Amino acid sequence: MGVISVDLGERKLQILQAIIEDYITTGEPVGSRTIAKKYGIGISPATIRNEMSDLEEMGYLEQPHTSAGRIPSDKGYRLYVDRLLKAERLSISEANYIKDIYDNKTRHIEQIIFQTSKILSDITNYTAVVLGPKLSRVLVKHIQLVPIDNHFALLMVVTNTGIVRDAMITIPPGVGVEYLTRISNLLNHLYRDKSLGEISLVPLIEVRDEMIQNREFFNSLVDALTESIDIGEVSEVYLGGTTNIFNYPEYHDIIKAKEFLDLMEQKELLYKLLAKSPDKGVSVTIGEENQCAELRDYSIITATYNINGKTMGTMGIIGPTRMEYSKTISVMDFMGKTLSNYLTRLFSS
Repeated sequence: MGVISVDLGERKLQILQAIIEDYITTGEPVGSRTIAKKYGIGISPATIRNEMSDLEEMGYLEQPHTSAGRIPSDKGYRLYVDRLLKAERLSISEANYIKDIYDNKTRHIEQIIFQTSKILSDITNYTAVVLGPKLSRVLVKHIQLVPIDNHFALLMVVTNTGIVRDAMITIPPGVGVEYLTRISNLLNHLYRDKSLGEISLVPLIEVRDEMIQNREFFNSLVDALTESIDIGEVSEVYLGGTTNIFNYPEYHDIIKAKEFLDLMEQKELLYKLLAKSPDKGVSVTIGEENQCAELRDYSIITATYNINGKTMGTMGIIGPTRMEYSKTISVMDFMGKTLSNYLTRLFSS
């Protein structure tokens, strides 16, 4: 969503910002007296009430039926995110916590992404959704045929993210380690540094000439390679802090709770939701802006992570529309950059 260009005037913007920040903190509708007392705007409650009425007519505020106070609308939050909020820096302890976890963890990409979802949910107190690397963009670093016994070998495809794809292959009598090594070298020549999405089986014609005496082995190799590079549509989805949303009183309703938990179990839907996020930077989607009807009461903040500048996956935070946008945007920006730097160092060597 783009920046809202309408000029409300400085006073209305001050009042809108005060209402939004108070409501984010308290979850209670905000009245004119609260603004006058707490925020030192220097305007009488009567004048603030008039300005609040104008902001409501313009669609930036809403008035719950049971309260004299106002709450922000999705349009109000959008204006706040685009024009009014000030970035809140992570504390030194938070930044060190993130860096320490990455510095001390495994090289396995699955474990790294799982840790990312846990870090995000712990720091923000919202629900985190992190997509594993887009396999179509993962690069082949090494292919090897490893003999298991006289009848079988294991075809291993190692990627630049540490992901290993493997498949069993039948080998004919008389095929030894030296022959398997030669075929492995040919496969590496054909496919090293190509992405899984770019790989074609057509170049295997070169290998077929080498294997003309072992046609059955060639067919078995093609089947195994096809299985190993089959990337499918959906990468892994990792969740953290699934129940964090229930820390907020407005989500204590049992029906809302069940709907949210049901949604978190729909991994394919969550994948599609995050996969549509922009390839660069931090993106904020608020309430009704969500294409998924079940998420119209929530906001989603996403960021991408990369290896050597190539976007590999997306991470997201799902929380109430009265989310702490300033803090959460800063966390997502820092996490995206930190994870990208870590993965680039880890898997570029």
